[in-house]
Amino acid sequence: MNLRTQSLPVKILFTCFLGTIGIAYLSAITYLFLIDIEPHAKGNLGIVHAVIIKYYGQRGTTRLEAALDGGMGENITPAQKKQISEWIRKGALPSGFESIKPIFLNNCTVCHSKESGMPISPLTSFDEVAAYTQIDIGQSVKSLVRVSHIHLFGMSFLFLLTSWIFVLSEIAVKWRAILVSVPFLAIWIDIGSWWFTKFEPLFAYTVIAGGALMGLSLASQIIISLWEMWLKKGK
Repeated sequence: MNLRTQSLPVKILFTCFLGTIGIAYLSAITYLFLIDIEPHAKGNLGIVHAVIIKYYGQRGTTRLEAALDGGMGENITPAQKKQISEWIRKGALPSGFESIKPIFLNNCTVCHSKESGMPISPLTSFDEVAAYTQIDIGQSVKSLVRVSHIHLFGMSFLFLLTSWIFVLSEIAVKWRAILVSVPFLAIWIDIGSWWFTKFEPLFAYTVIAGGALMGLSLASQIIISLWEMWLKKGK
């Protein structure tokens, strides 16, 4: 039994699932662009630089300053940004925090507070802000472990289901074998390169390559499956 000869309810089920997965993946890519790429693009920096900043960090500055130079910088004035930088350069001491505290309370706590309900760190007290005045070394090992295991579980189940539908297609067996293995190879390249990039920025290129390979393999599985179910003519 192949995709073309499946019953109508099964075809509709497969189509709804594949279409939803495709939309979800495009939404994830859009979110990734808006959060990690676009803020750096405004400074004429490319995707490679954005990946390096995310995993390796900006080791010539602090995480707070890096955030203010990115998307968070849109919420405060240049004068306020300068005031925060001067406080950091003077040692980020508790004695000087009261002068800049209103900046965070008035501009940042809509998202960065416990009351916001958002899963991001609050910036309402000296201790919370001071935690980001250290040199930016990218994502911590703890954060990488958390994000890696979530993605490994989630992407594995996703490709298990899309591949299970795809193997019912009528293309050559060797191509089916390749297209069900490539997505998992892409996952290993992508997520594994997060860890390598943390210690060597050059691996930012393999992060991008792994992500591109993952997207292309998912698109191939979805397009071929839909084409065989609805457009391919039977012999």
